[in-house]
Amino acid sequence: MLIEKTLVSLIPLLLLAAVSHAQKRDMDRPPAVAGMFYPGRSDELSQMLARLFAKAIARKDQWEIAAVIVPHAGYVYSGEVAASGFNQLDPEAQYDTIFILGPSHRVGFEGAAVYCAGNFITPLGTVEVNRELGEQLLSASPLFTPRTDAHAVEHSVEVQVPFLQHYLKKPFRIVPIVLGSNSPETCRTIGKTLKPFMNGNNLFVISTDFSHYPAYDDAVAADKAVAGAIVANDPATLLKTMQKYENSGIHNLATTLCGASGVLTLLAMTSTEADIAYHPVQYQNSGDTAEGDKYRVVGYHAIVVTREAKRAQEKPSFTLAATEKETLLAIARNTVERYVTHRAIPEVDATSLSQNLKLPCGAFVTLKKHGQLRGCIGQFDAHGPLYSTVQDMAIAAAARDNRFNPVEESELKDLSIEISVLTPMRKIASIHELELGKHGIYIKKGLRSGTFLPQVATETGWSKHDFLGHCARDKAGIGWEGWKDAELYVYEALVFGEREQSH
Repeated sequence: MLIEKTLVSLIPLLLLAAVSHAQKRDMDRPPAVAGMFYPGRSDELSQMLARLFAKAIARKDQWEIAAVIVPHAGYVYSGEVAASGFNQLDPEAQYDTIFILGPSHRVGFEGAAVYCAGNFITPLGTVEVNRELGEQLLSASPLFTPRTDAHAVEHSVEVQVPFLQHYLKKPFRIVPIVLGSNSPETCRTIGKTLKPFMNGNNLFVISTDFSHYPAYDDAVAADKAVAGAIVANDPATLLKTMQKYENSGIHNLATTLCGASGVLTLLAMTSTEADIAYHPVQYQNSGDTAEGDKYRVVGYHAIVVTREAKRAQEKPSFTLAATEKETLLAIARNTVERYVTHRAIPEVDATSLSQNLKLPCGAFVTLKKHGQLRGCIGQFDAHGPLYSTVQDMAIAAAARDNRFNPVEESELKDLSIEISVLTPMRKIASIHELELGKHGIYIKKGLRSGTFLPQVATETGWSKHDFLGHCARDKAGIGWEGWKDAELYVYEALVFGEREQSH
């Protein structure tokens, strides 16, 4: 099957050898993969782009988009997904500069290669490079380098330019950046340097494919989890998720995110910003195309990063120390074991507990067996002290979740316990106030209601509309679109589990 790896191997190596490591002045960068990754003739390229945008996901909202994450494979494989990402932009937008960050597939080096030697040429014409801004980056940090060889045959940046030329109506300048390292520390430093430019006047394009080269179903599972980690807007979560799947033994999985350097750099810019949100737009892999098969695929996601209205930081009602979390988990474990084995509820010496554990709080207790859900029950209302609520919910999760049979004694050794302590619910007027990975959702319509905890969005990789639709249909029983005329509430959760505490 002809996929990205094969396409790269066709790039003439002589072109790479012809470019020195030193930056050359006034040297426009010609297209290196035209005729391979996309058509080399302008008329054929324009026609193909028009077809891709015609099939793309329509613009979903009047978002203020700060960044887009799009794939960089051959257009016949990933072009529709890329078009769906770019299609979320306002075509009339006027950007000062568009930063395009892509991984280096051919040249190994530490840092970020900024092309300042000239402009970028594609079959659709010449795009101006903001060379002054590029020079500013080179002066700002030694991690930024002017080397042109990293760009000479690199496709990850080049393939994004024709989409922008075709879609945007107003002139724009670009800063092409090829990243040579996935080091989290290097990406954090590069992101820190770039962060001032994420200011509302510029756009960041992050070029990455997802899994390479597992079978179809394995790719779907891995790509969904990695996208969910990105949506959570937390670099540590992404690194942990990537490591989990890359060490899982999935056959033929070479990587879960080939452009991890760009995504980690983006997360370094956004993870501390309260007004930033990530929205999945479309997923496919090469097995979904006529040219691909389902035995060895590459995954593609389009995700947009939006800047929402500034709002006051919402803080949980309180925080829990590590020792307090350990105490609650011990209470839950002891309660489940005593109830399952003896149908007894152990007494808790409240005099030995901290004041936090005696405060009235809602909570959920989740039981998992070999990583799979085995029971989950909770309550929002704070009828009693937190430790007592945890006891009640632990018993309910083990014995009263009607989705499962009651837990048996033989299962106790295989169970892990997770506790979610809830902050008070807040009614929202718009789904823009819902932040995936941060907020849980509570949907109420008449006598029907349903909820998903915040971590559900991260674990499933759902978009915001999927999150709401599943909750409305599967939990509240009011249909997929039922959330649109229901009361919506959000809350946060302090989530901790036995596995987390053991590390």
